[in-house]
Amino acid sequence: MIDIRLIRENPKEVQKAISSLGADAPIDDIVRLDERRRDILQELEGLRHRRNATSKQIGQMKDDGKRQELIEEMGGVNDSINGFETELREVEANLEELMYQVPNLPHASVPVGEDESENKIVREEGKPKTEAELGFAPRPHWDLGPQLGIIDFERGVKLSGSRFYVLYGLGYRLQRALINWMIDFHVSQHGYTEVYPPAIVKESCMWGAGQLPKFRDNIYQDIEDDLWLVGTAEIPLTNLHRDEILEADVLPIKYVTHTPCFRREKFSAGRDVRGIKRGHQFDKVEMYHFTTPEASYDELEQIVRNAEDVCRALEIPHRVVEMVTGDLGFTAAKKFDIELWAPGCGEWLEVSSCSNCETFQARRSSIRFRPDAKAKTDFVHTLNGSGLALPRTVIAVLENYQQEDGSVIVPEVLRPWMGGVEVIRAEEAI
Repeated sequence: MIDIRLIRENPKEVQKAISSLGADAPIDDIVRLDERRRDILQELEGLRHRRNATSKQIGQMKDDGKRQELIEEMGGVNDSINGFETELREVEANLEELMYQVPNLPHASVPVGEDESENKIVREEGKPKTEAELGFAPRPHWDLGPQLGIIDFERGVKLSGSRFYVLYGLGYRLQRALINWMIDFHVSQHGYTEVYPPAIVKESCMWGAGQLPKFRDNIYQDIEDDLWLVGTAEIPLTNLHRDEILEADVLPIKYVTHTPCFRREKFSAGRDVRGIKRGHQFDKVEMYHFTTPEASYDELEQIVRNAEDVCRALEIPHRVVEMVTGDLGFTAAKKFDIELWAPGCGEWLEVSSCSNCETFQARRSSIRFRPDAKAKTDFVHTLNGSGLALPRTVIAVLENYQQEDGSVIVPEVLRPWMGGVEVIRAEEAI
């Protein structure tokens, strides 16, 4: 959540920033409850001081009658204190509930725009090949995969319903190779620590990472045990250091992981219904940084470069897109997407979303650091980025490396993780 002092001191500016996101938040109600909370605290401070002073006075009095009068008077004071304490708990609970509804505020450098159509292309590397340059019409993966026998949509639907599929043979091996290579690449080339967290977490982790209450309808939940399936590894990684104070000399902490991810996709009904681009279950390699406020925007640039390095190593055209305010989302202060070209689909596919959340998640999760031994603690900044997301990277590999005969060349960098397989052919794919 954001610092309530920002709302207290500049409510109109906060509301303006939130409006630029295309969002709404109960700022007026927060201001009202915050004022009432401070009034109650002031009343309680006065009453408790009076009670303490009178208690000392009673202990020194010798006149039984006057002492009894003060004792009875203090009974009324205690009743007032109890009443204010009850109201304070209610006000603070309501205030916290409203604060959880406030999105992160955009960084001053974020371009203002209404939606994704106004996002800014920062750079593009590699030139997408035209049909003339390829010498044939590239097939979309939803045709290419079944023809190779490595993607089965019908059995996926039979098992689990729409937006599910089954990978076979070298199709699944390609996905495993990508995951294992990407993790090894980030560890060896980018200095990450590999970690394998649970993909099912407590509700408190969802609140800490900023998934609740905003995305409740998009999350799978085990109601009986109150456990939640993660839609991104960002959720457990955020909470690894929940309620901790970190020493400055351990920062930045850089984690990389692979987890399955689960999303109900209620916000995407009717979109991307063909192929494996958008499913209820998918895999993702995730990068995550805990760092100091001073270093966080340098870290954001690093995460973007790290994701780009994967695209470059795969030798697939990619581009970096900066999100405008209207496409920034709930938790990010600034965000870049990395997209791979998919010639069969004829579109750029988002394979990484790199965000600086500043203190937004750290406040929710109470993650602090101590700049030095004598300094007060401060909240860390948290950053995340896919490194990269499956299955869209699989789509990009299949569609960019396909040949006219329907076979797919395995990118050279992946071959050691594919057991030396160089080409995926239908007769050898299973």
